[in-house]
Amino acid sequence: MKTLKIFCLSGLLLLAISSTKAQGDAEGCSDYPLFNRMPNFKINECESREFDAFKFPIENTTDESGKTETVEGKYFYFYYELTDEKKDQDYHISALQIFRNFENALRQAKATIVAKVVEPGNSYSFITSKVVQKNMETWVWIGSSDDNYSLKIVEREKMIQSIQANEMWDALNKDGFIALDILFDTGKATIKEESLPIIDQMYDLLNSNASLNVSIEGHTDNVGTPESNKTLSESRAKSVMDALVSRGITANRLSSIGWGQERPVADNRTEEGKAKNRRVELVKK
Repeated sequence: MKTLKIFCLSGLLLLAISSTKAQGDAEGCSDYPLFNRMPNFKINECESREFDAFKFPIENTTDESGKTETVEGKYFYFYYELTDEKKDQDYHISALQIFRNFENALRQAKATIVAKVVEPGNSYSFITSKVVQKNMETWVWIGSSDDNYSLKIVEREKMIQSIQANEMWDALNKDGFIALDILFDTGKATIKEESLPIIDQMYDLLNSNASLNVSIEGHTDNVGTPESNKTLSESRAKSVMDALVSRGITANRLSSIGWGQERPVADNRTEEGKAKNRRVELVKK
């Protein structure tokens, strides 16, 4: 069996009912406030970053070709192991028991278990889950071996598309283009539901200005091959154009093109830069 490669580009989340520091925890470490830690465990290592990305497995397989979703936001990492006292007592706990404990805790927290592989003896077993609360998605990856477990968590704020048609109009008249943060499903051209309000504002802009013709232009970061990125950006630009046509905008007023990774506006060496490069531009013709 091939094993899943976990890319620690970003954060890991853990759930803890109360954010507490216990005796024996590493300096500066305390539980993430969503779930209690397992009894008789201490935090041996932790890390947090204001912004990063992590590839969460979203398919029930440990094969390296399994599907993943890259989630960006504030990230946390926790590594737990048995306390020194329990180690001295030759106390042991199985990975399976740890996983079952977290499955129950996730259900109590009304989390969605996105994917899991929990197999005795499989050191690559994992659980991926997601907790949705108001304007926040908390993604959690749990991995475990006997006597230890780790949590990787990313807090992703839901995007609030607040730009209005008149702001687009002003930008087009001033600069000739505007960059829009339209979100798509990972690796696809499907527009995410939270980005539909911005499509509606694009429609209002075009519907209110009958002489306005625009080019819809897709851009990506540099993750993947130039060829695949160009194809993806073309598909996404076409998807936006189709959404406008379906709302009643005449197709001959629109065109679409994908530039892939050819025209970055920020540094692709940082996650913030990559996020800025993944964009759709509306260009006045």
